[in-house]
Amino acid sequence: MPRLRLALNQIDSTVGDLAGNAEAVLRWTRHSAGQGAHLVAFPEMMLTGYPVEDLALRSSFVAASRAALVSLATRLADEGLGGLPVVVGHLDRSATARPKYGQPAGAPQNAVAVLHGGEVVLSLAKHHLPNYGVFDEFRYFVPGDTMPVLRVRGVDVALAVCEDLWQDGGRVPAARSARAGLLLSVNASPYERDKDDTRLELVRKRAQEAGCTTAYLAMAGGQDELVFDGDSIVVDRDGAVLVRAPQFTEECVVLDLDLPAAGADAPTGVVDDGLRIDRVVLSEEPVPGDGPALSDGPASSDEPLLSGGHAERLDDDEEVYAALVAGLRAYVTKNGFRSVLVGLSGGIDSALVAAIACDAVGARHVYGVSMPSRYSSEHSRGDAAELARRTGLNFRTVAIEAMFDAYMGALGLTGLAEENLQSRLRGTLLMALSNQEGHLVLAPGNKSELAVGYSTLYGDSVGGYGPIKDVYKTSVFRLAEWRNRAAAARGQTPPIPENSITKPPSAELRPGQVDTDSLPDYPVLDAILDLYVDRDRGADEIVAAGYDRELVTRTLRMVDTAEYKRRQYPPGTKISAKGFGRDRRLPVTNRWRETG
Repeated sequence: MPRLRLALNQIDSTVGDLAGNAEAVLRWTRHSAGQGAHLVAFPEMMLTGYPVEDLALRSSFVAASRAALVSLATRLADEGLGGLPVVVGHLDRSATARPKYGQPAGAPQNAVAVLHGGEVVLSLAKHHLPNYGVFDEFRYFVPGDTMPVLRVRGVDVALAVCEDLWQDGGRVPAARSARAGLLLSVNASPYERDKDDTRLELVRKRAQEAGCTTAYLAMAGGQDELVFDGDSIVVDRDGAVLVRAPQFTEECVVLDLDLPAAGADAPTGVVDDGLRIDRVVLSEEPVPGDGPALSDGPASSDEPLLSGGHAERLDDDEEVYAALVAGLRAYVTKNGFRSVLVGLSGGIDSALVAAIACDAVGARHVYGVSMPSRYSSEHSRGDAAELARRTGLNFRTVAIEAMFDAYMGALGLTGLAEENLQSRLRGTLLMALSNQEGHLVLAPGNKSELAVGYSTLYGDSVGGYGPIKDVYKTSVFRLAEWRNRAAAARGQTPPIPENSITKPPSAELRPGQVDTDSLPDYPVLDAILDLYVDRDRGADEIVAAGYDRELVTRTLRMVDTAEYKRRQYPPGTKISAKGFGRDRRLPVTNRWRETG
């Protein structure tokens, strides 16, 4: 049985950075070649970054992607890597008209190319186009209609792109019909909480359907609100896991696969779902299965290498926390910020945001500001300073009382307007420091607050990024407790003061204020929000689940009337199946109400 040494490069890319992404492909291909790889693969749309959104509609960007692909093939050959097949995702365009999709010839395609010998020897476009959640691929792309099969070292390798595995039919059964020895799927599937378990079962199922070993190569890193968690997986034809890569880290996964030899009578023509087999033969001579094992191969370079086995899995809270860190780090670094700024109230939300920021970019690049008013308690001021001491972030105090008095003297505000003035003064102060010193302001709002509108426009909602905007309040507490436990287990100082975790949440905009003056207890509120926001349950269904009808009606009304606020909130890391933003699209002007 032939042996194929496969290198899966689970790495990050940056949208629009064609030159930088091409350099990454070159660098990791060199490393893969040094490990003796026979076939090298990179994630979906590696060359352009993912998702490109409306950049796909610009013919100039499509042309630049195609030119960069040809240039990359030439450079690989010039560096002596032309004999190594490289699978890389990119943005392409259709060569033929697709009248049933209303697209002209030249419509964009989410494509994958095989580079070999200085040329593009095979190209395919994604067959199944997702059009749910954060995906709008029907808006941008036309589907591919081929079943690409690449023969490498005497093994037939079928190729697929992300959604081709997530949907039934198409390239998975076609791989069986084509008698492939390996199904290789390249992906840029965004992270969601608990998705890793779903992904594993999916890959196992598809391997059994395809009747061959299946490799699922995932992207790592982040893009705007999306995080890519890696977790690349290879399973055999029976669904047994051969290798599983780490989460949230770039990794070169190299493994030897003993696979069936390609048959001389391998099928051609049209197979399942009308897909046409595109077969390219690069090398017929197999590597014997009793050849040198991976551990006997060349010494590894400085890049990481995983040669089999299972990476240690993260527990649920650690996984979510790692996603939040990865998302913020990617946004800061890819957008050229040197530092971040967060208002420190002494409360749990700003404390967790500060801890995430320190882990993402380093405490020396995190700036915290305490902005006390006459209603700020001494313990809150002290908790903010204690957080700074524990984490080592840069800290200053700027009191807002004099500013507040000046506004009050001029306007004579009362009630809610007076309370919100304090928050807006803090927002103005943070943005002034951002303009003066170049920091990215982090908004500390959580998903519970965003859902019911418990925030002040141009106040605590101000900022360029919201690291916990998709994290419910109950999860904020759980993540803070996890982060402290993790620090203690490593012999480090827990970053978040215990008082910030244990004291009742409060905006401290009036004497004795606590969140429960305006909101239900957070465990109850979050349970209702999960049903309404994340699962699209109606009022009657939520009441039937055991919640008080009056409370449900009031909560749902708060959610519905706060849509205009959410539209003005900054982007932030998505960790759930339905975050506020592109996942959940509701009209601002909307008279429909769930009355129960």
